[in-house]
Amino acid sequence: MSVFLLPDVGEGLVEAEIVSWKVAVGDVVTLNQPLVEIETAKAVVELPSPYAGTVTTLHGAVGDVIEVGHPLVDFDGGESGGPTVPAAAPATPAPAPKAAPAPTAEAAETERTPVLVGYGVSPDQARRHRHHAAAPAAPAAAPAPVASGLLVPRTTPPVRLYARQHGVDLRTLTGTGRDGIITRADVERALAAPVPSPAPATPAAPLGPTRFAGHEIAGWDAGPREERLAVRGVARAMAEAMTTSAFSAPHAAAWVRVDATKTMELVASLRQRPAFAPLRISPLLIVALALCDGARHFPGINSSFDAAAGEVIVRRQVNLGIAVASPRGLLVPNIKGADRMGPSELAAALTGTIERARTAASTPDEMLHTTLTITNVGPFHVDGAVPILPPGTGAIVAVGQIARRPWVVGDTVVPRETVDLSMAFDHRQIDGALASAFLAHVGQFLEDPAPAIIAP
Repeated sequence: MSVFLLPDVGEGLVEAEIVSWKVAVGDVVTLNQPLVEIETAKAVVELPSPYAGTVTTLHGAVGDVIEVGHPLVDFDGGESGGPTVPAAAPATPAPAPKAAPAPTAEAAETERTPVLVGYGVSPDQARRHRHHAAAPAAPAAAPAPVASGLLVPRTTPPVRLYARQHGVDLRTLTGTGRDGIITRADVERALAAPVPSPAPATPAAPLGPTRFAGHEIAGWDAGPREERLAVRGVARAMAEAMTTSAFSAPHAAAWVRVDATKTMELVASLRQRPAFAPLRISPLLIVALALCDGARHFPGINSSFDAAAGEVIVRRQVNLGIAVASPRGLLVPNIKGADRMGPSELAAALTGTIERARTAASTPDEMLHTTLTITNVGPFHVDGAVPILPPGTGAIVAVGQIARRPWVVGDTVVPRETVDLSMAFDHRQIDGALASAFLAHVGQFLEDPAPAIIAP
């Protein structure tokens, strides 16, 4: 008998909550078959089986919080493909599997190598262990199948990257490669498919259950007079992070109102260009490009303060965080190297990042190492906000709604499309002069973005 320990699927995660079991005691599983869906403070993740065998024990019920490095599933027999430990014995890594022959180029496109990430957590890492009241462990109802046959689409890293860059959700595709694997050709066919017309608007539904703090709660007239909700997962991570940030970094703020008329004209123009036709183009794309351009001119904005070391860390790569309201709570996934992306590449990355966050499919890597953040309150018809900094960052910019307002042009008052930008920043390393210069630069970019975006 061997034991599968809960791995660290991120960097420094200490625990995870069991969302649903994909197997039951007595099931015979194969290598890389999904075992369990877990929720960490960063993302919802499916854990594949590290080897083939028969499930003998499931450690924990749905809702339980398990420490990293603690038993998750016991197996009887089977060929190991990942780290396991003998039952009732100290943890030891499994022997490495025999090397396979080097795959051909064609095989690399159609085969998925069984690889697990996050093993080898330091045994002295601080851990916490809590259990929520729940029924005895039982298999969850089988999830609805997706086109590829797995909740984690089977494909290769190059294809996954290509799909992400072009905003294609792999879970909606049917793989035509060997054993149903999704190929680049499948993604290209999805890109070439006509975009369906939007469904006609339907009347608003009556007030009913809604999502709050990671829970589904009843409407105003349907719920109890008082209700207590367990704070865990993303909701707990947000509460802890915002408290730490608010009371450890001296926040300051600056704001500016911008004439975004030319930004809106550029958005309309890009939507008509063939290269941008498959992409979702919105003013958020132009704001993201403006922030990246501002960071190149004022690198100190893309920084963080290391209080323990007494140092300021200036980073010359923008990992652009996008605050997303998801059913699990507020998530801030980021786009790595956003400053090196062109408009079409960044548009695809924005679409994919936001959709993954809204469908609880963000990867742990997307939640790490944010350097600069956008929070867009405009879609909620709000003019502006003063946000709290995500920990480890130097600045966050809030974008209000773009609306027609009176604007003075010369000696004449005319209606223009304007937007309010507000920025919270860490005053330990970013002073008012730098913050104001950066925000003014972003505003000037939005007033006339075409020269910086459209190649001659």
